Amino acid sequence: MSKKKAKKPQRAASRPASGGWTFLSNHSHVLICLSRQPDMRLREVAEAVGITERAVQKIVRELESAGVITRRRDGRRNHYTIHRNQPLRHPVEAHRTVAALLELVDAEP
Repeated sequence: MSKKKAKKPQRAASRPASGGWTFLSNHSHVLICLSRQPDMRLREVAEAVGITERAVQKIVRELESAGVITRRRDGRRNHYTIHRNQPLRHPVEAHRTVAALLELVDAEP
């Protein structure tokens, strides 16, 4: 009888190799994905961010609880609305909004 190995989430192409760090948190990465594609499946978000689907589900619940996103059921899919006027949560950046973060990330160089 052969044992099946548990699948590890695949590392996204843009994710740093060798456990490198990034400037933004996974919460930011999930928010950016849902901002760019509001109907994105959480499985697809997980693949893009490079974390498990369960971790994405937890982050989405936390973003909902904080009033940053709203989830609306649309048939068999979810649609996510980003509340861009919400302030960022850390005291260092609380003077900025979610919109400012998303604009920074999506700004052309």
